[in-house]
Amino acid sequence: GSQGQFPITQNVTVVEGTSANMTCRVDYNDNTSLQWSNPAQQTLFFGDKKALRDHRIELVLASSQELTIRINDVSLSDEGQYTCSLFTMPVKTTKAFLTVLGVPARPEITGITKPATEDDIITLTCTTTGSKPAARIQWLRNDKEVQGKRGTTRVNSTGKSFTVKSTLQFKVDRWDDGVAYTCSVEHESLVDPYLTTEVLEVHYVPHLEIQHSLIIPQEGQYLKLECVSIGNPVPDLVLWSKDGGELPDIERMIVEGSELTITALNKTDNGTYRCEASNHLGTGSAEYILFVYDPNALGQHGTDHALIGGVVAVVVFITLCLIIVLGRYLARHKGTYLTHEAKGAEDAPDADTAIINAEGNHMHAEEKKEYFI
Repeated sequence: GSQGQFPITQNVTVVEGTSANMTCRVDYNDNTSLQWSNPAQQTLFFGDKKALRDHRIELVLASSQELTIRINDVSLSDEGQYTCSLFTMPVKTTKAFLTVLGVPARPEITGITKPATEDDIITLTCTTTGSKPAARIQWLRNDKEVQGKRGTTRVNSTGKSFTVKSTLQFKVDRWDDGVAYTCSVEHESLVDPYLTTEVLEVHYVPHLEIQHSLIIPQEGQYLKLECVSIGNPVPDLVLWSKDGGELPDIERMIVEGSELTITALNKTDNGTYRCEASNHLGTGSAEYILFVYDPNALGQHGTDHALIGGVVAVVVFITLCLIIVLGRYLARHKGTYLTHEAKGAEDAPDADTAIINAEGNHMHAEEKKEYFI
């Protein structure tokens, strides 16, 4: 009968706000009652009779072999050890632990200054409250993990849940402009992490670069120089100068926006061209040194290079031919030595005779070789 057995229960883990089913069963029962009581040892149900006035607790199933109850809208304070009792003599009890996971609040990022200025030191702090156990925070920079300072964890005033903070400190530069910093919160109660993202805006001095349309500028050609600028705020008008002064020939040197076009290049255009652009943080500049080539001189150089190249090719070819011929000649001689050198040495009574015999055979080999040639 039921005298020697204990009731069977299972530990339960649920997320706060959901419901928890607590089941207690026995394999054999001769009309003995089952009872559930809470961590404070208050009876919840005795068989099918409700003992505690709590509208969240309801009966699911009461039979001679099973007592299942449901706790709805579970809170963190419901966590603890529940007891199922089988009223035999003596009473048999089994414990079941109810674990309640505290859901973290969506993270908040503080410390964003908009806009920031290049070289500022920024401290971002991500905070999430209400987690149990403590949530884990991870920082991402454009979806790639960043190592921040270790997150500091502290227990909330309720003593049941945790507030978790993580701090990220860095010096901003122009490459941080438009970068997304994301705080990711992971927890057992979440299927996917909670994400909060802030996009940085960084103001910085303009950075300039001159792009040119010709690799080897020649007399008579036209050259386009473009002053490519990046800056935040976007720089004002681009200013062009040559050798520290104004452009000397405004008829041939045409400025359109950030572009400078020089038509019909000649030697007088040689010099250093500079473009400048400014915003409220400062001025950036870039330089391009122009040297105009004589196309006739370039053509002559081209002929000389072709001639030199041809001569070098012929010399290399002849050298390769000589190496091949010499290699084949050496290979033939080496074969002769290997074939005849050891003959007569094998049967020699001592080392001296072996050397003499080998030399003799070497001479015969030479004679034979001359005969065949």
